[in-house]
Amino acid sequence: MKKIIITIDGYSSCGKSTLAKALAAELNYVFIDSGAMYRAITLYFLRNHVDWNIREEVLKALKNISLEFIYNYITGISEIHLNDENVEWLIRDMVVAENVSEVAAVKEVREFAVAQQQKMGGEKGIVMDGRDIGTTVFPDAELKIFLTADPAVRVERRFKEMFTKNPNITIDEVKTNLEMRDFIDSNREFSPLRKAEDAVVIDNSNLTLKEQFKLAMKLVKEKTEVRELNHN
Repeated sequence: MKKIIITIDGYSSCGKSTLAKALAAELNYVFIDSGAMYRAITLYFLRNHVDWNIREEVLKALKNISLEFIYNYITGISEIHLNDENVEWLIRDMVVAENVSEVAAVKEVREFAVAQQQKMGGEKGIVMDGRDIGTTVFPDAELKIFLTADPAVRVERRFKEMFTKNPNITIDEVKTNLEMRDFIDSNREFSPLRKAEDAVVIDNSNLTLKEQFKLAMKLVKEKTEVRELNHN
């Protein structure tokens, strides 16, 4: 079966990474978590007191950032390393979450990340999720999925995820954070979140993970069959 590029875009807490990981595992594709890349950059900026509103500081900092995904055979996932340090769990902190959309909106940061993402996708056979993967990173991807869900459902999902790491967090804090991230992601000047014209919309508000996966795999099968026909 010919390998393709699968992009999954959408708002925060729609389950993009969950679906992307499942598809990658089933298809034996490489999963690339673009959000983790922006979170790792944000972590570096916070640690090193980089003012992301000052272009010169950003450019200088980016020269000192090396990002790599390394497969962990124990956890079964590709974990992001920042300058040879595994930061997969550190980047899930609320402080990072509160700042990542602002950092990701910086033009130079996005150009840095997009260049790395495009390089990773050179061999096809990848699943990448994010905000601008189908529109900016891989506009020619064979399958583009735009994942969405009701805002209340997204808040509840995010709260459950965050509560296990921080029992003191409130649902209002999560709601405010998601609304802020939605606004910044959709209104940033450079490469904003939007649905690609040829993307297939999946609203998973009332879908189980199994139902969502089955629907996505049907789309993959259709696209790979078309690619096979075009090459024969």
